[in-house]
Amino acid sequence: VMEHASRPAILAPDRAGIAEAARILREGGLVAVPTETVYGLAARADRDESVAAIYKAKGRPSFNPLIVHVPDLESAQALATFDARALQLADAFWPGPLTLVLPLRADPPVAAAVTAGLATVALRCPAHPVMRALIAETGLPLAAPSANRSGGVSPTDAAHVVSSLQDRIDAVIDAGACEAGLESTIVALREGGRWQVLRPGPISEPHIAAVLGTSSDAVTSQTIEAPGQLASHYAPGKPVRLDASTAQTGEFHIGFGDVAGDVTLSASGDLDEAAARLYALLHEAAASPQPRIAVAPIPHDGIGAAINDRLRRAAA
Repeated sequence: VMEHASRPAILAPDRAGIAEAARILREGGLVAVPTETVYGLAARADRDESVAAIYKAKGRPSFNPLIVHVPDLESAQALATFDARALQLADAFWPGPLTLVLPLRADPPVAAAVTAGLATVALRCPAHPVMRALIAETGLPLAAPSANRSGGVSPTDAAHVVSSLQDRIDAVIDAGACEAGLESTIVALREGGRWQVLRPGPISEPHIAAVLGTSSDAVTSQTIEAPGQLASHYAPGKPVRLDASTAQTGEFHIGFGDVAGDVTLSASGDLDEAAARLYALLHEAAASPQPRIAVAPIPHDGIGAAINDRLRRAAA
C-alpha cells in the first residue's frame, strides 16, 4: 500500500464522495467543488489556518476577501446584519449567483482572514446541488474563491482545477462543467439606501435595480473589498488584444458570432453560451503555441457587460 495517496483525490459527486469531502473540510483540508458559476476551492471559514491554506494554494494576495458560502438565509444572518434590502435580494436571487457584501456581526464565527480584516463579509447561498449537499454535510460555512492559482483563469471543470492547483489541494469533486461559467455578481449595500455592483456577473444590474427600486452607485472606491477587483485577476499569462475582428500573425483568435476565430465563444452570438465558455477558451488560448491572444468584439448588453469586464482584466 502506498504511504501517500495521490493528491488531489478525485471524488464522485455522490453520497460517498460528498461524505469524504466533508470529512476533509472538517479536518481543515481543501476541496475543490463545483458551483453553478465556477469551481470553488472550499475550506472551513471559521479557522484562520484553513483560510490561510486557501491563500497558500492559490498564491493569492491576502488582502483579497473571500466569499463565504452558506446553506440558507438563516445561516447567513448568523454572520451578517441583513437590512430590508438585503432580505429582498436574498428572497429574489438565493439560492443563486448573487454575493452580498454586508456588515459583519460582532464576534462572527468566521476567521479574520476571510474578511481581510474588513467590517463587511461577502456571503452567497449557492444553487448547485453538489455544493449545497457539501455545505449541509459539513455543517459549516465554507470560504471558497475560484479553484485556480491566483491571477490565472477561473476553472469551469475539474481538469482545469487539477492542472492549476495540482497537489496543493486534497480533493476535487468532479461533477462536470459549470453552468454559468462566470463568477457571481457581487453587490455591496451601503448606508442611506445606496448600493454598488462590485463585480458584474450572471445577475445583471437592472435585475437588482428592479428588486431594490433604486439605481446603483458607480464604483469609485479604490479599496479592495471584493474578489476579482484586482486587474490581473483573469490574466492568461499572454498579451490579450480585444475587439479583434481578424487575427494577426502569432495570435490565437477567440471568435464570437460572425467572427469565427480558431475557437468560438458562440457561433450563434449567444452571450449566455459565451459566458459559460469564456474561461475554458482562455485556458485553451493560454495553452496554445501562439504567443498572443486576440478576442472578437463582444456586445455589452446583458451578461456581455460581465464578459467584457473579465476580458478587460485579462488584457490588463
